[in-house]
Amino acid sequence: MTQQAYVCAVRDSYLQLPHASGRFSRSDRQLAADLYQRRIPLETVRAALLLATARRISRDPASVPLPPVRSLHYFLHVIDEITAQPLPQRYIQYLEYKIAEYK
Repeated sequence: MTQQAYVCAVRDSYLQLPHASGRFSRSDRQLAADLYQRRIPLETVRAALLLATARRISRDPASVPLPPVRSLHYFLHVIDEITAQPLPQRYIQYLEYKIAEYK
């Protein structure tokens, strides 16, 4: 996969998320390119986007609402978390289901 295709795939995954701002900035593109250079698998990035989003939507509804996610940088700590401890494929499928159910 080329760097351009990787960045486009990250952008598409990010923009499909609920709670995302709906824009993918220049710094987001740079971060995606950096992740490509670091050889972070696209599946890891996608899993991190799903996990962080699922955590956001499963918060206590009585708590203060969170503002939209405005940057891919929000997901960096979860990317690192999943790099260290990958998620099982069945759990990723579960996250996809929960997020689709939320939309």
